[in-house]
Amino acid sequence: MKRFRAAAVLAAALLALLPSTAQAADYPDPLPLTGQQIIHDPTVIHLKNGQYVAYSTGGVIGARLSPDLRDWTDAGNAFATPPSWWYEYNTTGDPWAPDISYRDGVYWLYYAVSSWGTNHSAIGVATSRTGMPGTWTDRGKVFTSETTDTWNAIDPGIVRADGRLWMAFGSYWSGIRMVELDRRTGKADPSHPTVRHLATRPDLPYAVEGPAVVQHGRYYYLFASYDACCAGVNSTYKIRVGRSTSVTGPYTDSTGTPLLEGGGDLLLAGHGRYFGPGGESVFRDHGHDVLAYHYYDGDDNGTPKLGLNTLQWRGGWPTVS
Repeated sequence: MKRFRAAAVLAAALLALLPSTAQAADYPDPLPLTGQQIIHDPTVIHLKNGQYVAYSTGGVIGARLSPDLRDWTDAGNAFATPPSWWYEYNTTGDPWAPDISYRDGVYWLYYAVSSWGTNHSAIGVATSRTGMPGTWTDRGKVFTSETTDTWNAIDPGIVRADGRLWMAFGSYWSGIRMVELDRRTGKADPSHPTVRHLATRPDLPYAVEGPAVVQHGRYYYLFASYDACCAGVNSTYKIRVGRSTSVTGPYTDSTGTPLLEGGGDLLLAGHGRYFGPGGESVFRDHGHDVLAYHYYDGDDNGTPKLGLNTLQWRGGWPTVS
């Protein structure tokens, strides 16, 4: 789950009191799913063995498997036990917000470890030849942040661009940042140490986090979760998007407003029983882009569940269907 400072808790409570402008007719429902749907901050990929796997916050990176994207079963955890170094950042060994990708014949699983209300945080990475739960080898720290930094090293999102490897990250503090990674190690590249700024909000607590960057055509699209998660049906999470011709930005929305100035087109918000959609990722499946996210089920006491919608591209911008 996403973590932010004590100030954000108060802001989240205030946001929850605001009326929602989204109407049920404005957004499609997620695809109907069966089986084990409880999840938070999902990342999904179609494995080479034909199965789909979803990793998430909860457990030691919780895992779900599906043969068809519709029926999901509990598959335990990515790891049997937390790697020892996690306890430097989290006394419970509880990792958050993973991101899975496939590169050079290897699956790469990025994740964050931190504690509520601090940016003493780290992003780590593990590798696997199959991507299946229980097969991961941890490779240690990718990038870290300390209380003297103006960003928070959680919520990784990996993207390749022009033969280079990049990681967007960030939660509250100053919003979404990006660093370049070494393609060989998958870790922050010491020869390119610049931390770039991609998106923020104009006021405290800078409530934007959980980036996912996707290339479509000549543009890179930055998806991010805005406002407050983790409060069941009182969650005000929503997904916004901007685009840029460069992976490092600047990103703007369809009106030309920079995401560094609080811009972002609203892609998906709460509607009907589906409260607070966010914690999103995007994966490719059978020639289509699919948006994966969690929502809080108003018909099930606000339980977080997996949402899946196909992305359609119209006029150079994504919509959900």
